[in-house]
Amino acid sequence: MSKAKNKSPFDLTGQTALITGGGTGLGLGMARCFVAAGANVVLVGRREAELKKACEEIGRNAYALVGDITQLKSLPILAEQAEHMGGPVSILVNNAGVHLKRDAVETSDADFASVMQTHVSGAFALTREVGKRMLKRREGCILFTASMASFIGVPKVVAYSAAKSAYLGLVRSLATEWGPHGLRVNAIAPGWIASDMLDAALSNDPARKSKILSRTPMGHFGEPDDIGWAAVYLASSAAKFVNGVVLPVDGGAVQSF
Repeated sequence: MSKAKNKSPFDLTGQTALITGGGTGLGLGMARCFVAAGANVVLVGRREAELKKACEEIGRNAYALVGDITQLKSLPILAEQAEHMGGPVSILVNNAGVHLKRDAVETSDADFASVMQTHVSGAFALTREVGKRMLKRREGCILFTASMASFIGVPKVVAYSAAKSAYLGLVRSLATEWGPHGLRVNAIAPGWIASDMLDAALSNDPARKSKILSRTPMGHFGEPDDIGWAAVYLASSAAKFVNGVVLPVDGGAVQSF
């Protein structure tokens, strides 16, 4: 049997993943899993120190690229720099985001626009630039980090919910338009994932923690690698006929609301 036939369908050897917001949290978790599956990763973010620290943790095949996706005019150059560092980008993960918790009546136009600029305008503009290159090669995988807020009503996060819901439209439209040209576009909707930020938010609020866990049928928080391995699956040949879907990775939480 040939080596090609022995190759795992989850093997990403020879692939390059560009991950925005890749220096911490879910982005870092995805980066670790992509490298473990054989890919190169280019981590994009605004804070150089965090990116370098992440690359040191991951080891070889990880590259740090300082960039701000809200600066839309800079994104064609960013896409070019990423390919110069890690090779042709075959996987794009739109993961960069900001969170705003505020009553709707206290959310200003500037607040709302800032959240939409990062999540929607920035992600689309980068997808367009990377997508141009993928279309020429007639292959590629694009992932968006959606949210439980894409499906359910969450109070006090109206801008964030609007942005994450917009991802569903982007996924469906791009999957339909680009699918015939060899590209697949999907999303992952994480649930409550263990992190320093989540721990800080819940450490002094046992009632909220208990409520969250009671709404998670599996009874515990997820881990960043749970999102990472889901991303590896969607980017791999194991998912070669999966296009236009939003995959919840939440321990069943969305189903319990």
